[in-house]
Amino acid sequence: MRNYLQKSSLYLLLFFTLYAVTSNAQQQNTITGTVTNKTTGEPMPGVSVSLKGTLSGTVTDGAGHFKLNTTRSFPVTLIFSSVGFTNEVVAVSGPSDVTVKLASTEILGNEVVVAASRVSESILTSPVSIEKLNITAIRETPAPNFYDALPSLKGVESSVQSLSFRAVTTRGFNTNGNTRFNQLMDGMDNQAPGLNFSVGNIVGVSELDLASVELLPGASSALYGAGGMNGTLLMTSKSPFEYQGLSLKLQAGMNHLGTVQQSSVGFIPDVMFRYAKAFGRFAFKVNFCYMQADDWQARDSTNFDRLNLKTKAGYSHITDPNYDGVNVYGDEINTKFGASAGLLNGVSVSRTGYNEKDLVDYGTKSLKTGLALHYRITDQIEAIVQGNWGSGTTVYTGSDRYSLRKFNLGQYKLELRGKNFFLRGYTTQERSGEAYNATALGTLLNETYNPSAVTDANGNVIGGWFAEYATVYNQARAGVFAGAPGVKTDAEAHAIARGYADRARLLPGSAAFNTTKDAITNRYIGFGTGRNGAKFNDKTNLYHYEGFYNFSDKIKIFDLQAGASYRRYSLNSDGTIFDDASGRIKIDEYGGFVQAGKKLLNDRIKLTASVRYDKNENFDGRFTPRISGVFTVAPQQNIRVSFQTAYRNPTNQDQYIDLPIRYNTRLIGGLPAMLTKYDLYNNKGYTQASVQQYAATGNPALLQTYTFGKFRPESVKAWEIGYKGLIKNRLLIDAYYYYSSYKNFLSYLVLIQPTKPLAQDPALNSANIFATYVNNPSDVVTQGGALGLDYLISNWTLSGNVSYNDITKESAGLSSSFNTPKYRFNLGLANRNVYKNIGFNVTYRWQDAFLWNSSFVTGNVSAYGTIDAQVNYKMPKAKATIKLGGSNILNHYYQTSFGNPTVGGIYYVSILFDEIFK
Repeated sequence: MRNYLQKSSLYLLLFFTLYAVTSNAQQQNTITGTVTNKTTGEPMPGVSVSLKGTLSGTVTDGAGHFKLNTTRSFPVTLIFSSVGFTNEVVAVSGPSDVTVKLASTEILGNEVVVAASRVSESILTSPVSIEKLNITAIRETPAPNFYDALPSLKGVESSVQSLSFRAVTTRGFNTNGNTRFNQLMDGMDNQAPGLNFSVGNIVGVSELDLASVELLPGASSALYGAGGMNGTLLMTSKSPFEYQGLSLKLQAGMNHLGTVQQSSVGFIPDVMFRYAKAFGRFAFKVNFCYMQADDWQARDSTNFDRLNLKTKAGYSHITDPNYDGVNVYGDEINTKFGASAGLLNGVSVSRTGYNEKDLVDYGTKSLKTGLALHYRITDQIEAIVQGNWGSGTTVYTGSDRYSLRKFNLGQYKLELRGKNFFLRGYTTQERSGEAYNATALGTLLNETYNPSAVTDANGNVIGGWFAEYATVYNQARAGVFAGAPGVKTDAEAHAIARGYADRARLLPGSAAFNTTKDAITNRYIGFGTGRNGAKFNDKTNLYHYEGFYNFSDKIKIFDLQAGASYRRYSLNSDGTIFDDASGRIKIDEYGGFVQAGKKLLNDRIKLTASVRYDKNENFDGRFTPRISGVFTVAPQQNIRVSFQTAYRNPTNQDQYIDLPIRYNTRLIGGLPAMLTKYDLYNNKGYTQASVQQYAATGNPALLQTYTFGKFRPESVKAWEIGYKGLIKNRLLIDAYYYYSSYKNFLSYLVLIQPTKPLAQDPALNSANIFATYVNNPSDVVTQGGALGLDYLISNWTLSGNVSYNDITKESAGLSSSFNTPKYRFNLGLANRNVYKNIGFNVTYRWQDAFLWNSSFVTGNVSAYGTIDAQVNYKMPKAKATIKLGGSNILNHYYQTSFGNPTVGGIYYVSILFDEIFK
């Protein structure tokens, strides 16, 4: 496919060149002019200048000048627009210079959005809730980058797994890799196709090339297809026709101030480069950005009980011989799973594990590159060839913690678009690089220096770590251990036994440790020749084709849009992630939608209805309708109501994963073929809850087996009512309430499958443990709301928002992993020009405590508040801005999700040169 795209790109370029030659004979009209501030008389850079009825446009430079070429005959109409100023429409009768003065509106809510209906409309009259960051907001965010600023938007939640890996969502069910939230970049789904969630802030769009960010909270499948259960984020890059010249941002940051995670301060270089140039009908842009840092560290030593899914007393083996630290790996193996169980008179003992910092690569890196070629075939039709490639090193949390070393992702697109349509095809190519499982690494390090159990040909234990531990423990208690004579207390005996069994332990930092670690991380995970390692080999691809047409210009009585898409996943992990050891797995999806809208009663009522149908080859097809109405009750006062539906197919991992995650424990997909492979239909597994009861009481009658039903996509029905209004052109109010009901909600299920009759193995020591995905038998219901206020006076902006989310019904026995604080709020104060080109922005964020539940670990996340701030100085003549700022400037470490790293302060200084050397 990549070769095909490369050849297609060459053919398109050849076509563009020939067309450009034949087009030289066409008459070119050039319009030049200057835009100034009506109040101050100063030139206005960055003003959008568009030719009405076409795709042609440009922006003013640092001196307020613009130049626009067109083949259209005079007269023509130009539209001048800039955030915070009234739009000006100017008729131009000839190629003379145009002088335009824009008046400051000091009005909020004048943004134009596209995401809500896939057509341009005022944010005030959007039929559903929507948030937007424009170019100015992106540049003036106090966070180190725009992605870290998303949680300041109303209702947005996030999970930080690494300095360069933040997952975002809305309206609950926050996860480490969020598969219920879509992210699109220039129309391309930004998910890694093997992981099925977005990696947008690792290898996504460069901030210098970002024109706008629009976020739809809640259900959005009706327009954007499967996956948008809890929201969709649309990122749009800059056109090289409109934004030309060289942009360069140099940012230097610091983290790890103090000695919370490491003794030395971390340095964070962050370099961004963008260059764009237009030559008549042809334009191109190139992007490059690179960041590296000492990552945040996950150092939680809390003792975790994996059977009962709760924390327990103790922070080391000194207080609990069966200690299992949250961010300690290799200690998951205990006598419950070892062949020597029972030698310690019923006392459970776990292996000595390794801290995360000794296993993963905390040298996080992010490289993003991009190249796009644009050609305007006519004033209304544009062809685009675009390629984005990125590579990163980070740490991600799934069922375990994973070190994603040199992970890379490429996206390559061909697109033809016009005023009312687009046709696009793209492919996403995911490569796992040197990624590996930290838990598997810790376990295999232990097994290398001293296996947990050594057995003879008949399966009898004849040695190994647990046998040595038991023998020495019993000798120490009896006072006959030669290495430490005298009768020992229980705690002393455990310490002596562990010291003996660990006598050859590979010590972190030693040459033997490093050599063994390298060997394990270079071998693939799984079993067989060349396996028994921790490394993944994922080369999964996605191929997507779609088209859209807006028929509204053809049909005068109502608005009408339609679109269709086809997608193929090609899973290829060589058996290290998926059940694909014998060859690639291909999954096809297709779908289409139609949307109609009508304005009534002198445009005071706007009704919109849409419906989408999607089909995945492994599941039944789904219709997802949406109906909405916007009622203008007074000028700039709008009430919106909507009924939306969405659905989500089980992800590729939910369907086909086949991954060993701990000793005798395997994560498998929920498709019938996967359950049949491990005989879970016939040799049914006991539910984890019933095994917990059995372990506590010893009563085998409490054990319950699980019977699988049909594996289905999950769906949601969401009702929303909202109000958005502008009071006296100063106060913008946005409020909403939602109620969502989920059906066939996908949940994580753990089963203990016996391999022997209970009479022969009453402790279930030899049982297989399977974690898989099933549908909740009953509905899951959530509700919530949010209120946002923005007040503008002169250059001062005071903003605030508060969000409420709650789960009111979930199925007993199956966790829904709501993972969301009930309350969160943000407060902001900003002034873009408080004194002689000096501006600032301060944001305070707070969220409530809540319970975090995931396939990795379960525990409480504490409430926290944090302050982000920046001050900037603009130098208009140099087209430069200097910014000094920081996130979490008080350096109070906090955690967004249990088991993930704690996050401290980042302090930075940057200089931005914007669109110089045009």
